[in-house]
Amino acid sequence: MPFPQRLTHLRARLDAAEVDALLVTALPNVRYLTGFTGSAGVLLVTGSGDPLAHLVTDGRYRTQADEQLVAAGVHGAVELTVGGVQAQRQALAARARAVSVRRLGLEADHVTWSSQRRWTEDLAPAVPVATSGVVEALRQVKDSGELARMERAAAIADAALGEVLSLLGERRREDEVALALDTAMRRLGAEDRAFETIIASGPNAAKPHARPSARTIVPGDPVVVDFGAIFDGYRSDMTRTFCVGGEPAETLARVFEVVGAAQAAGVAAVRAGVTTGDVDKACRDLIADAGWAEAFEHGTGHGVGLDIHEAPALGPGSTAILGADVVVTVEPGVYLAGIGGVRVEDTVVVTADGCHTLTRFPKDIAA
Repeated sequence: MPFPQRLTHLRARLDAAEVDALLVTALPNVRYLTGFTGSAGVLLVTGSGDPLAHLVTDGRYRTQADEQLVAAGVHGAVELTVGGVQAQRQALAARARAVSVRRLGLEADHVTWSSQRRWTEDLAPAVPVATSGVVEALRQVKDSGELARMERAAAIADAALGEVLSLLGERRREDEVALALDTAMRRLGAEDRAFETIIASGPNAAKPHARPSARTIVPGDPVVVDFGAIFDGYRSDMTRTFCVGGEPAETLARVFEVVGAAQAAGVAAVRAGVTTGDVDKACRDLIADAGWAEAFEHGTGHGVGLDIHEAPALGPGSTAILGADVVVTVEPGVYLAGIGGVRVEDTVVVTADGCHTLTRFPKDIAA
């Protein structure tokens, strides 16, 4: 993946952010820019001078950080300091003074009030400036390496669901099915689950973010299965809703029909140049026309990548414009208390004339 170009592109954005340097403290952003995957690290990216950036971390990651900077091709572009907290802050302060940083950008969405005060003291005379989404704006558009990893994550999840789907008809508990699905993903090559797997059956399916419980899945239940895999840091996200033992009846049958049509309409609306609000509207209008506007209580989707929830958001009135190679989910749902719920979700890659779907498990209802 083009780590050196990412650093160069970020440096070019600092003027627009009205800062001389950016202190990157969000670990996914550090990873995106350098390839470093440790649990503790801070990156100072300066607008001028060599090297482009300075990474600090502690002794646990001495060897790992060096190896990963070399592997990412940024060893010469990123200076590395390993030591205790005080040594790290002194190294960053020295670097900031060396290139005359006057306005220091902090990632306001990721820095606590107490951290802001400490950085202000340690990096004086640089003045802290709140920034938002500077690195995240770069992360929205995925390169070929990122897309390949996300496609692999999606394929692992597809295969794992195929392995465990029969469990839904065996009167298993929700938490048993969730564990089996998580285990299958790991066995098939995932480094972890992308988020806490949701298995929500019967009335629990009416809770959009239900946690797997000890409830036994029985014939006639709707079962929402929302899950994803991580491959080399990148995530997939997919939801399928099944009806155990055959076709749903009465109200649930209509809910399955409407949500399926809404999700298809949303996917069809995705293309470069379209606003995220228009994609949301394509889904929401169909559900509202069916009389369930109030039962669709979340946004239609979100970006995916190193994080499970990234920009852009697809919600009512959202104005972000989709660009090619942006990865988003399309996941409308209807949730009826005491009855159950249905959500269908795919992760798609935006293209000039539509989108490419990464999550490919069939949308058959019966399980």
